[in-house]
Order: sequence, then structure tokens, then C-alpha cells
Amino acid sequence: MKVLIMTLGTRGDVQPFVALAQGLRGAGHEPLLVAPHRFAGFAESHGVPFAGVDDGPMRLLDGDRAGELLEGGIRSRLALMPKMAAMFTRVLEDSWAVARDAGADLVVHNGQIVAGQHVAEALRIPAVLALPIPMYVPTREFAWPGAELPGRLPGLLNRATFLGMGSTTAMFGHVVDRWRRDALHLPRRRGRHDPTRAHDGGRACVLHAISPTVLPRPADWPAEAELTGYWSLAGRPSPLPGDLEEFLAADEAPVFVGFGSMAGADPAATTATVLEAARRTGRRLVIGAGWGGLDTTDLPDYVHAVSDVDYRTLFPHVAAVVHHGGAGTTGTAFTSGRPQVVCPFVADQPFWGRRVESLGVGPAPVPQKRLTAGALAAAIEVATDQDARINAERIARAMREENGVATAVRSLEDVAARAR
Repeated sequence: MKVLIMTLGTRGDVQPFVALAQGLRGAGHEPLLVAPHRFAGFAESHGVPFAGVDDGPMRLLDGDRAGELLEGGIRSRLALMPKMAAMFTRVLEDSWAVARDAGADLVVHNGQIVAGQHVAEALRIPAVLALPIPMYVPTREFAWPGAELPGRLPGLLNRATFLGMGSTTAMFGHVVDRWRRDALHLPRRRGRHDPTRAHDGGRACVLHAISPTVLPRPADWPAEAELTGYWSLAGRPSPLPGDLEEFLAADEAPVFVGFGSMAGADPAATTATVLEAARRTGRRLVIGAGWGGLDTTDLPDYVHAVSDVDYRTLFPHVAAVVHHGGAGTTGTAFTSGRPQVVCPFVADQPFWGRRVESLGVGPAPVPQKRLTAGALAAAIEVATDQDARINAERIARAMREENGVATAVRSLEDVAARAR
């Protein structure tokens, strides 16, 4: 079968779908990954056919605007809405330009790209929602991960918080409806903006690329919602640079600190906080420069900076992982059996921080807006104690029994067979 895989976001939103495409190819299918242009080289380096779309709103995370967007509050985000609407329009147009000629039998999409279920409807093929975050299917067992909410709410309130997923429709629904009408020639219909619904009104398959060891499947989810396990890239992880290997071997295991594509308003100040926390704990550091998060100039000799390194190779060699709480980094740290400290910025990141705490592999999350050297030092001490290490290793052993990509491929084959 030919599978159109559509995703929008940062590397953490793209990498699982590269892994899924690898699994589909290995099973004899023909995937085509549709993602922002900036990931063309990444996909092709892993043997995955690729078609690019406009980077869209992700450009707002580039450079100096990232701090403004993440920390500027609701007023600054509202001011960006007109620009974001135009960006989404371009993403929608590019998505259809690829999809209409792809000859696909099935669309797999992450919801963020918005176009997924609509192009599937136009092509009269099934759409499967797939994502590494439990954002769309309501449950009584936890609150919607899309915003920072209290960790414990009554069950009915937990379910009610998932109405937050309607915010995208409220902001950009008119843009999508215009595109549906003018480009796809589709009518308005009830449920058209809900990716958990098929275009015939039934429930769509929803695949969550999450380990059930990390997040047990909610008892009140419908049968169409699955937890497959994490989607890991095939092949051997990339080797570490020689200078990093020398640094790791020179003394006890360092702590890794990296905030991925998240950049606060003052990366230099955040870096100073991180360095002071390391000094207080007496720990060496490996710092990940990421897409813009930390300042790696003029570092002391007990700190080694990396810009692009395979976390699958690095994490098993560190004492703990300090990160922003992105789903991909969290999953890689769990897979590696490493304790974690989550310092969340926005969205689902506090949710993963609470999962880390509840599973005993790290302390309570330390939000970026309350990040101090003292708080981070105390969190690192918790993450590097024996209990956190034992719990992290136990979870990693259990996860070795899972094969998320293979499980997802079987589910997609079932969806396509039912459609035929």
C-alpha cells in the first residue's frame, strides 16, 4: 500500500514519522513523508522518501522570535495570529499539491499539519491520526496535555479540559474551510475539524507513539485509540564525535542539559543558571546547543558542548538528562534507562515532567519561569540518587519488550484492509 505520512513541527514531531516510514518500507509498503522543507536531509539520510511543505508557523521558533513567543504571554501570541493564519494557508496549499498526485491508499497525520483528514476526505481514503502525545482522545485519567493544568483534577474535569483542542479550530477554522471549499471542493459537514472522526462520521484510528510502560492506556479510551510503544529509528545509532568520547571517558558520567528547539528570552542567563547548578553539585556537564536554547561560548573545562548528536548514543553514557520535556527527548531518555529532570516551557512539556516524577525517575518538574541555580541543583541531586537510577533502569528493561513501529504498521495494514 502507498501511505502518505504528514507531519508538522520540530524534530521531535518529525523523527517518529521517519521511524514509521522505515517500518512501512521494511514491511513492503511505499511511504512518502510530508514535512517541513528543513527536514529533507534528515529524512533522506534515513532512507525515507520525502516531499516538503512550507515550514509554516514553525518559523516563529527560529532565532530571536522564539523567546517572545514562548514567554511573551497571550497578548504577544494574539498579535501573531494574522501572520500565523497566512502561514497555515501556505502549509495547506503545499499539502494538497503533494497529496493529490501521490496515489496514496492511506493518510497518516499528526494533527498539527491540519491538512491530514481533509486531503484524505478529498481522496476518499482513510485517515489515521498518529502522534507522540495523548492530545486528542479525552479521558478521565489525566488532564489535556496541551496546556499547563493542575496535575490532579476530578475525572469529569479531566475530560472537559480536552475541549482545549478546539482552540485551533476557533483560530484557524475559517482558513481551513475556505481551503476545503476552494481547493478540495468539499462541503461543510459536521465534525470536519475533528481528526478523531472519519469523514463518514465514524471513529478514526488514533495511534499514540507512546510506551504503555510510561503511560498506561486509559480504561475509558475507545477501541480505536491505541498505545503502540515508541517509534524508534531503525539501524545503529550514529557514533559520538571523538572529542565527546574522550570527555565522557575522562571522569565520572556527566549530566546532560539541553532544551532542544526551545529558546527562552535570555539563553545566556539560562546557561549561567545551568553552569552554577553544576558547580554546586560538583557535576560535569554535556550541554546541547539545540536549535537555539543555550549559549555555548566561553564554557569552563568541566563542560562539553554538542550541537548535533544522536541522543540514543549519548544518553546511556550520562548520569541524568535535564531537558525541556519534549515527547521525543523524554521517550529517548526512558528508553536509555536514564533519570530525568524536566524543565518545561509550554504545552505538553509539564505533562511529561509529571510522568517522570510519578514513575520515580526524577523530581517534580522545574518550570523554566522558576528555574534558578538552587532549584536545578536540588533537582539534579534527586535525579542522580540511587532510587531514580534503579527505577529508570527497570522501566527501560520493560520497554525492551515493546516494538512500537511494528505494532503501528500492523494497525495501518488493518485499516487499509478494512477500507478495501
